[in-house]
Amino acid sequence: MKVFETISEIRKYLAAKRQEGHSIGFVPTMGSLHRGHTALIRKAKQENSIVVCSIFVNPKQFNNFDDLNKYPRNLQKDLDILSNSDCDVVFTPSTQEIYPKPVDSFYDFGELDQTMEGKYRKGHFNGVAIVVKRLLEIIEPKRAYFGKKDYQQLLVVKQLVKKTGLPTKIVPCDTVREPDGLAYSSRNRRLTSQQRKEAAAIYKALLKARDHYPGKSTEELKEMIARDINAKPTLDVEYIEIVNPETLKPIESNQTGNKAIACVAAYAGDIRLIDNMFFNE
Repeated sequence: MKVFETISEIRKYLAAKRQEGHSIGFVPTMGSLHRGHTALIRKAKQENSIVVCSIFVNPKQFNNFDDLNKYPRNLQKDLDILSNSDCDVVFTPSTQEIYPKPVDSFYDFGELDQTMEGKYRKGHFNGVAIVVKRLLEIIEPKRAYFGKKDYQQLLVVKQLVKKTGLPTKIVPCDTVREPDGLAYSSRNRRLTSQQRKEAAAIYKALLKARDHYPGKSTEELKEMIARDINAKPTLDVEYIEIVNPETLKPIESNQTGNKAIACVAAYAGDIRLIDNMFFNE
């Protein structure tokens, strides 16, 4: 496994590999790797001859600097995980390497980034767009892999690629869950034992609501999800939305045939967890 810290080195290496006929798959991460990340890498390896994984904690997508400072970092542990996976190349740039000069790009995603995460984390998706565009331009992958757990981010990245004409195909990958259903997340490691146990209620509440779709109204389903999650002493719902999976606009009717996705954000103490589930997929 090759590890590069500079743009010039990794571009030179990958250019040579492309000339040899290799296809490149890319998995961008912020480190603190878990099974969700390694599942993305496995998927990338199935479809490409070379897999590149980046580890870069992007300051531009944090609207809360306390959250940025608390974000778990352990580069050596991440490299050990990657060395035992299907990863071929790792890119570990510094902030100065990615942003050698100030970047003030602004991307207009219309209503797509104004709801849910966009509403509660102002500027988050613009920061995501800035770094994803930068990384895609550096790596020039044929395909890039993103998890469905961050579903709104996935749609924003797809829109970014379409808007900018980048030649990379964005490949969505299913959410990977722990045995009790909690979606894998780097933030899970910060949960206390009680918070960790009760966090599984998010997944269970979504499952229960899915079983009642389309029988109950969307408002009834949202109330049901909120009630089940908030029943846990350590959990507090921030938002619940049931929306069209393509536009993220609220579902007006939940008649049979209408596809929907329920998206949830909840706090366990000061740790913010998100999840989603497709209804009638």
